[in-house]
Amino acid sequence: MMDCKHALTESKGDMEQAIIILRKRGAAVAQKKATRVTSEGSVASYIHAGGKIGVLVEVNCESDFVARTDDFKELVHDIAMHIAASDPKFVRKEDVTPEAYEREKDIYRAQAASTGKPPQVVEKIVEGKMAKFYEEVCLYEQPFIKDQTISIAQLIAVRRFARFKVGDAGETFAISKPEAKSE
Repeated sequence: MMDCKHALTESKGDMEQAIIILRKRGAAVAQKKATRVTSEGSVASYIHAGGKIGVLVEVNCESDFVARTDDFKELVHDIAMHIAASDPKFVRKEDVTPEAYEREKDIYRAQAASTGKPPQVVEKIVEGKMAKFYEEVCLYEQPFIKDQTISIAQLIAVRRFARFKVGDAGETFAISKPEAKSE
């Protein structure tokens, strides 16, 4: 409430300018929070009805206090359920192996080239298909199953997960690599 009052004062009563000021401050706060260490969290499991699919997931947060709340535990369970349903192969786009990236890009380029479109159009098609590929195989890019308006990345920090399916030799073990620190 006080932030709104200060923004209105700073903008001399101009409501639109006050909103811009608040949005800029919000981005600065979000950037500051993005650098915080998330060394606490919880591990949860989810076994789908019938016992044919199982998931183990580690979700991180900033404090042990948060990790112990019922809301956080429910969210971690929901993330495990999401992984069981959506079958991602990687946590983040940056975790996609170069081999998997190149293989998919080559397939999409060949498909687009077979349409006879000009090279610049082919590249645009490939870009669009790669974005869709990331959404299918990267957990962070997927819309959350309980609220399709937000992605997993906007919701929580997932460190790693394992997904098993009975009779499927293609189980998934995905670990998010630490981001390189810029100096």
